[in-house]
Amino acid sequence: MPDAPYAVQMENIVIRFPGVLANDRVNFTLKQGEIHALLGENGAGKSTLMSALSGLYKPTSGVIRVNGKPVRFNSPKDAIAAGIGMVHQHFMLVPTQTVTENILLGLDTPRFFMNLPEYDRRVLALQDQFGLRVDPTAHIWQLAVGEQQRVEILKTLYRGANVLIFDEPTAVLAPAEIAEFIQTMRSLVAQGKSIIFISHKLHEVEAVADRITVLRKGKVTAEGLPMAGLNRAKLAQLMVGRDVVFAVKKDAQEAGNTILEVRNLQAANNKGTPALRGVSLTIRAGEILGIAGVAGNGQSELAECITGLRVCETGSVQVDGRELANQPPITAIQSGVSHIPEDRTRVGSAPNLTITDNVIMKRYRTAPIGNGATIDAAQAASYAQKLKQTYDILAPSVRTQARKLSGGNLQKVILSREISANPRLIVAVQPTRGLDVGAVEAIQEHLLDQRKQGAAILLISEELEELLTLSDRIAVLFDGRVMGVVEGATASVEEIGLMMMGTVQEEA
Repeated sequence: MPDAPYAVQMENIVIRFPGVLANDRVNFTLKQGEIHALLGENGAGKSTLMSALSGLYKPTSGVIRVNGKPVRFNSPKDAIAAGIGMVHQHFMLVPTQTVTENILLGLDTPRFFMNLPEYDRRVLALQDQFGLRVDPTAHIWQLAVGEQQRVEILKTLYRGANVLIFDEPTAVLAPAEIAEFIQTMRSLVAQGKSIIFISHKLHEVEAVADRITVLRKGKVTAEGLPMAGLNRAKLAQLMVGRDVVFAVKKDAQEAGNTILEVRNLQAANNKGTPALRGVSLTIRAGEILGIAGVAGNGQSELAECITGLRVCETGSVQVDGRELANQPPITAIQSGVSHIPEDRTRVGSAPNLTITDNVIMKRYRTAPIGNGATIDAAQAASYAQKLKQTYDILAPSVRTQARKLSGGNLQKVILSREISANPRLIVAVQPTRGLDVGAVEAIQEHLLDQRKQGAAILLISEELEELLTLSDRIAVLFDGRVMGVVEGATASVEEIGLMMMGTVQEEA
């Protein structure tokens, strides 16, 4: 490996956007047959750099070499022709088509009288070569998330990619699927492929990376360091420039009266098929109930039923004894429910409005900020400035538009608005997804502070480590049902992982 030739060399890459220097003379190299992890905080420039390598952006200056030869990409098609393919976190698949049909999309294949069984055999041969098992005749909607990811990888390999860029590939996988994916990466490099691995999960980086490069504010702070001798603490320090606490301290405390009571809740998803099938749960004051589960098993629908964003077919949702099922969101707000939604851009914020406008959304009807008809601009700005300082929101001013913030700072804007409402119940959905270790630490500490002050918290997360760290109890959802509830202090990853895959029956 040390003497392996370079598959990719990026030299002095500069990428500018209006008013933003996204990459500042970045150097990055990838050797043939290695896994190179690319790390950095939110907004550090990782995705921008890889977008240049995959043909989505053109560098302002700098040179990209593939197998030693300079290249200039005008599109992702040019990049794949040079053997570079990117597997995105959000899959680009057509649910109603088969695995083989998805793999062939966009290729110059016969439009009429296609011999599909022959292409099925070619896909099977590719699977045999790389150990990526999935039925080529199955429709995408029939596949588990991990299987869909294999289809995305097969799509890239079918097109002849020798360099694969994985962007947060484990964000939507269950623990068993993550272990399989890590094995897949090792299998790929064993057969001569080279991998760039973007991840915020430092324990996965420790497990699989050969070398690491770290970006901070568009500049390289560590270039091509061997992973040997590095640990999570050192990686985090390189990323954020300070020491990071990985396990925030949760003090033991007695839970109070029941705040949220959900009984026999049933609801459909956006496709009209059952998403919740008789869910019942309770949360008491000063308690965090974690919800574990692979994405798509009813977690989002549960949060939306509680916060008034989704119709409940049957069942009851009560906060402090007040019925919220099928009531408008304002009823939940008036009952002391705060919501940190999964989609922070389209649901959690108004991107084109300022930080001030976003943080006063729950207060503009009441003094001193407003009366429902008019808003005191000075009071609103003063309130926003106070939250900006308290929650360490990094932005030029409170007049900055929300869409110009990094993911971590936008999440802090949402968190500041929801927590400052002095909630009785906080519904937090993926509150740290896609955030760097520094932002994760801050948000987890804010949630624990609210627990200490007596708020009930429903924490929906696909990060088992986060659930085990923060939760007093953990309920596992599979196919819209509660598979079981375990104590956070004694729960194991193996036990929860089995329930997430539906292999444990619901206890009576």
